[in-house]
Amino acid sequence: MESISSVFTPDNVMYIMRGFANTIRLAGVSIFFSILIGTVLGIIRSYGNFVLRKLAGFYVEIFRNTPNLLWVMVCFIAAPMPTAFSRICFAYVLFTSAMMAEIVRGGLNSISKGQFEAAASQGFTLAGTLWYIVIPQCFRRIIPTMMSQVVTVIKDTSFAAQVAFGELLFNTKDLQAKLPTYTGHAVDFTEVCLLFGFAMLLYFLLNFTLSTIMRIYQRRLNATTNQRTNN
Repeated sequence: MESISSVFTPDNVMYIMRGFANTIRLAGVSIFFSILIGTVLGIIRSYGNFVLRKLAGFYVEIFRNTPNLLWVMVCFIAAPMPTAFSRICFAYVLFTSAMMAEIVRGGLNSISKGQFEAAASQGFTLAGTLWYIVIPQCFRRIIPTMMSQVVTVIKDTSFAAQVAFGELLFNTKDLQAKLPTYTGHAVDFTEVCLLFGFAMLLYFLLNFTLSTIMRIYQRRLNATTNQRTNN
């Protein structure tokens, strides 16, 4: 009990929760722009002309075959952004948009070519077919896979601790280093387990909640698909 009261003071808990809020903010902004850019890249890779397909493919292969942490460090030092948050977000968007592009491309390739022929017979242009028919079907199919990438991004926000950005892991490590100042003794094993266990719990609750939502969505989607098939 003494360890719990010395670790989880109101100020310490608030400090960790500020890091958790930064984790959510970093992940949310990065995921939003990654989905937008990844969708564009996925469409280009599937339906663009030869040059655009090759350029998009080159971009995707660069980021698929290099570590995310590398880009966090490079962008934090060199990206022409005004704040640490924007530079780190830029790194995650660069990396994650390549992953999202492949997910979107896989979803687009799963759509039957007959959809395009049927749309063309009704007077739809390629852009109209994509916007009104193909992309909505694509996203219904890829949302579970995309959510797996979202969970990965949330966990990978911990890389930002390497550049001293105040997200959940960094604030937890920083508090662990400062704890002797508050307690008057060296940090013991129990206090370390309490601190990092609390951080682990926050990561788990966020990702488990998202995964549970996706499992419910997947079950409903499968039920709807089976009902349509039976009818």
